[in-house]
Amino acid sequence: MSTHATGDTIISMEGVNKWYGSFQVLTDIDLTVRAGERIVICGPSGSGKSTLIRCINRLEQVQKGRIVVDGIELTAGGKNVDAVRAEVGMVFQQFNLFPHLTILQNCTLAPMRSRGMSKAQAEEVAMKYLTRVRIPEQAGKYPSQLSGGQQQRVAIARALCMSPKIMLFDEPTSALDPEMVKEVLDTMIGLAEDGMTMLCVTHEMGFARSVADRVIFMADGRIVEQAPPEEFFRQPKDERTRQFLGQILSSAHAH
Repeated sequence: MSTHATGDTIISMEGVNKWYGSFQVLTDIDLTVRAGERIVICGPSGSGKSTLIRCINRLEQVQKGRIVVDGIELTAGGKNVDAVRAEVGMVFQQFNLFPHLTILQNCTLAPMRSRGMSKAQAEEVAMKYLTRVRIPEQAGKYPSQLSGGQQQRVAIARALCMSPKIMLFDEPTSALDPEMVKEVLDTMIGLAEDGMTMLCVTHEMGFARSVADRVIFMADGRIVEQAPPEEFFRQPKDERTRQFLGQILSSAHAH
């Protein structure tokens, strides 16, 4: 078991299946995540990895199986969805910031609306997390005035302002220019060191090596293999995992 996971099960997926029409995008997914665990999910394009994490805050609905997040059953109906979303922060490939709001306003909007914070309280929390991601001086600017790396760090700060118990990252660096990738990964490494439960879909294998408690490899909508990074990179068991790692690692050397 993981060295960082301190607590009980915080996410449980049992027999999860999902279809888009007749196409099955997730097949028999079983996954248990403990509080404080850091999981990296990788796999070829179309393997279902983004869909998997989007099911955890019900951005995607599943047709079969059971998902329980922080004791709340997601597959049981509407009220529960809001309760779970309040506990789960999500950072996407595209930063999804509101272009007409300042960085500070982007961060204070949700806490004021759904946590009922006063403006002053929400601004204090926002500045704390903008400082945490090392861009407090950008608070008065608009998203278009920031680099991609800065915008993604704002997106992380914005998610943290809701005090989530779990953070989901869906390829957070894949839309960034190469020179900006490190600043976002450094921010994520900092969160990992704070003990945040994290699930990251990413091809950044250096990040997986240094941060993950477990690396999960998906292909064709299934979890094919999972292991601690040391073992995962040193002796992958499945041929598809070996092939994928061969491609990823050789393209990383090419850059």
